[in-house]
Amino acid sequence: MTAVKAAEPRMLVPVGHTVGIKLFSRGIVVVKLTDGGTPARECGLRTGDVIVKCGGDAVTSTEQFQSLLQKSGGGAADLQISRGGDDMTLSVEPSRNEQGVYCIGAWVRDSMAGIGTMTYYDPAAGVFGALGHGVTDTDTALLMPFSNGSVLPSTVKAVKRGEAGAAGELRGDFDLTRDLGPLYANTSSGIFGRLEEPPAAAEAVPTGMALPGPAAIRANVQGDEVREYGIEIVRVASGSADGRDLVLSVTDPALLEATGGIVQGMSGSPILQNGRLVGAVTHVLLNDPTKGYGILIENMLAAAES
Repeated sequence: MTAVKAAEPRMLVPVGHTVGIKLFSRGIVVVKLTDGGTPARECGLRTGDVIVKCGGDAVTSTEQFQSLLQKSGGGAADLQISRGGDDMTLSVEPSRNEQGVYCIGAWVRDSMAGIGTMTYYDPAAGVFGALGHGVTDTDTALLMPFSNGSVLPSTVKAVKRGEAGAAGELRGDFDLTRDLGPLYANTSSGIFGRLEEPPAAAEAVPTGMALPGPAAIRANVQGDEVREYGIEIVRVASGSADGRDLVLSVTDPALLEATGGIVQGMSGSPILQNGRLVGAVTHVLLNDPTKGYGILIENMLAAAES
């Protein structure tokens, strides 16, 4: 019998500080179709489609797409789109509105911005992971197709407390004058990038396996302060594909007082147990903000390297 050597744990810095996130899509995402017999509906365009090319030209922004439509002069233009991972071509004939502008009757989006929490920094590779879930479009709930992006310094200015039926949120200010580093991936298990400088955070700790029982999260819910707060890992259900590997319950009175539990913006808060980094917070239970979900750290790391 051949002995199988266990994989060595990774040494990662559990960060827990909020960051501003800017993400630009590959192509533009169709987020809504206007009512009526519009060119978009007539050519078969659907909500969630990603327009990659128009008339053979790569689509890079909403403004540039509008310019390409004007260039068509109302003639048929081929739209190369991506739908659910499949590529196809549609032919659309833009119509002229009352202002004399050619349009197709679709709302489109090329970027997203928000606040989230950096989970870990890998000092050996200079890379980081954040959120524990992907950046999705607010209208379609689909993963934004990734072109490029970056993270920015952020400071928490206020907290909207979570209540049953109404998710709370961290409200922060971004420093738009500088980037902390570029993103290289937007996945269903987190966003990943490189840092220009190491974060001012705690020392690296080994990764480990999450177990039911007491644990802690590192979170930034006021100013620039990062603190550890007590939680309970209620259940471990590895194999989930949507960042719900762990069921969590907030037990720390200070965090419950400050936020009511888990709030938007805390996604990515690292989960520590027995001196090891075992996962990250991902979602809140809408009907009970004291409870939520988390992703196993090994699933984040696998997504970072895929």
